[in-house]
Amino acid sequence: MVQLKKTYRGLNPEMLYDEVRDLVSHRGINAAQAKLQTYSVQSGATQSRVTLPLHDADGRECGSIHVLGSAGGDARMTIDLDDQLIPSDTIQSLFADIDFMLGSYEVKW
Repeated sequence: MVQLKKTYRGLNPEMLYDEVRDLVSHRGINAAQAKLQTYSVQSGATQSRVTLPLHDADGRECGSIHVLGSAGGDARMTIDLDDQLIPSDTIQSLFADIDFMLGSYEVKW
């Protein structure tokens, strides 16, 4: 399993989810039905969470995307990909696309 973890600032969690879903699909990985949840926090703001299972061309589950938006304006994303089902060049290309498209929003620790 290969994992990518990123934190973004100033990026709406739903937009982050939409962009990553499209980049994943562009690489031939099928995005299943997403589960979107919204939570209230004490300040009265809301926090959102998106979970998206991923499948290969044969319908086998090959990973997932998790996005968590905070009331403070940060969005965190984790992508898990099964490197036994997805070729390493596809994974590397996907991660490069994510860095190119979203790198200006990324929080560098």
